[in-house]
Amino acid sequence: MKRLLLAGCLTAATLTIAAQQTQKPPLHGKHWMAITGKPLAATAGSITFQKGGNAVDAACAMLAATCTMWDVLSWGGETQALIYNPQTKKVIGINALGVAPTGATAAHFKGQGLDFPPEFGPQAAVTPGTPAGLCHMLAEYGTLSLKEVLAPAMQLAAGYPIEAQTANSIERGKARIKEWPYSKAVFLTHPGEKREAPEAGEIFVQKDLLATLEKMVEAEQQALKQKKSRKEAIYAAADRFYKGDIAKEFVRGCQEQGGLITLQDLSTYKIHVEEPMHTNYKGIEVYKLSQWTQGPMMLQSLNILENFNLKAMGYNSAAYIHTVYQAMNLAFADRDFYYGDPYFPPAEPMQGLLSKAYAQQRAKLISADKNDAMAGPGDPYPFEGKSNPYLELLKKRGLLIDTSSRSNPQFVPSHDVRNSNAYIPGRYNQDSIYQDRLWRGTTSVEAADESGWVVSITPSGGWIPACIAGKTGVGMSQRMQSFVTNPELNPFNVVEPGKRPRVTLTPTLALKDGKPFLSFAVQGGDTQDQNLLQFFLNMVEFGMTVQQAAEAANINSNQLWLSLGGTSEKERAPRPGHLLLKNTTPEPVREALKKMGYTLSFDDRTSGPVNAIWFDWKHGSFWGGSSNHGEDYGIGW
Repeated sequence: MKRLLLAGCLTAATLTIAAQQTQKPPLHGKHWMAITGKPLAATAGSITFQKGGNAVDAACAMLAATCTMWDVLSWGGETQALIYNPQTKKVIGINALGVAPTGATAAHFKGQGLDFPPEFGPQAAVTPGTPAGLCHMLAEYGTLSLKEVLAPAMQLAAGYPIEAQTANSIERGKARIKEWPYSKAVFLTHPGEKREAPEAGEIFVQKDLLATLEKMVEAEQQALKQKKSRKEAIYAAADRFYKGDIAKEFVRGCQEQGGLITLQDLSTYKIHVEEPMHTNYKGIEVYKLSQWTQGPMMLQSLNILENFNLKAMGYNSAAYIHTVYQAMNLAFADRDFYYGDPYFPPAEPMQGLLSKAYAQQRAKLISADKNDAMAGPGDPYPFEGKSNPYLELLKKRGLLIDTSSRSNPQFVPSHDVRNSNAYIPGRYNQDSIYQDRLWRGTTSVEAADESGWVVSITPSGGWIPACIAGKTGVGMSQRMQSFVTNPELNPFNVVEPGKRPRVTLTPTLALKDGKPFLSFAVQGGDTQDQNLLQFFLNMVEFGMTVQQAAEAANINSNQLWLSLGGTSEKERAPRPGHLLLKNTTPEPVREALKKMGYTLSFDDRTSGPVNAIWFDWKHGSFWGGSSNHGEDYGIGW
């Protein structure tokens, strides 16, 4: 009865989802679709399609443009991509995340009094991954030359009218920017004035970055003159970045400012082409990158939610919000303890974590009428036929496994370690800071073409305030902060040289009946898979269009360990029961959630900008969706 009452807490708008108006129109295209975080960058994708490029070419052009425009990332950051290859009918994973450099150890950062590697500066940097990732995608799956694909980005580097969002971000971060001489020279175009950052609309010129891109193109063109193949020529450009004069200046500038990256770190860096992970939700195959991202968390959540009748609960009813929140928390608890770099031991128990039987077990832990403030990691090892080797770590963390019931083993608190760091409203007067860290942005890139190529990318790293490496014009990544130094938090994600941190970045592809169904991604740090999960359910369970789903109100859980932000455990610790809702949430829903133990906060924005493409096979066309938050923009033809 209690569930039925909660499910009844619906608004009139819930009952008329199909008639919802959107603030932005949906995009339509017959031949191609290009969507990303900036209008000029979407134009770069359009230009590339009009040159005859495919979706991979266009995605690479948009990636290059967004990096050049500092769309919460730079060329020194990382690229995470999923590509659907229509020739093989397979989804390909691209792991172009940088690695921890020489000297980056837990002891090194603990010696500085840090629980996590730093947020900013040269010691926050993993090696650049984006140049290698872009060159690989273009060489292996594209059709155009690097010169053609980088042309829009090079024009932007030569000077473009900077938009207010980035210009104001520079102004807000100018105190830190002044700590780094190369960043100061690039970003602060009006030194000594009241406003030192560029003004909105000012032509922003990046001579050093333009020179770096010109060197890469020069390497490609020289290789072509030497009768090298198109692929070999593109890889020659990558070699110049990682092994040539660009690498030498990057390392010099990094080390001059106190960074750890060496020439060997760059020269030995390799991307990985992977088979992504996937699960089936009601006949739809959902693909995510593996456990070096948080992507499997969404797959785990879908597996858990499959055990509930979400549609009957109603969109954003109290029952629905509660059930989705609880499922996400269980998946986040597993993410926080079990995810890490699959190329470093120990091996993560992903087979168990993604098994349907494990999800059924986890679903049984969800109470119908109260939040579980102590939701902890489960034990996936029996679902792989193994024993959990980390019970002692879980015990130290304040969570013991109760195996008295083989049908439903669960973790129970031994002492209040988790809650000792838990969220208290107003604590440290840092509520807004915490929310900012939860929402940390990047960009996303979505592209598709009529020949069947589909690309979803969530690149990031090197955001403002960025530390630029020497005269390269390249901002260094800040992704080191996503490592831990304490194995009690996560034995799979402890920082060490050559290792990749477990990141939040998480593109998504979905197939139905063996054909592309959805390509989607979003910015927003730890909220990414929360927002993508709800976007997907909005379409699949509640029949929203792609644009309606992109604009729809979401919920955000803070009951997780932050992947980005402060360098102490207290700053990053979970805030059980803390729930962000849309400020239009009806009062009956609010009251029902409060009775279940939730601490509520409200905002007019409850999702990062979702970008997505839906494949309309009935009519042979594309539908594009781009959220009404931020500057994200798309073009179709």
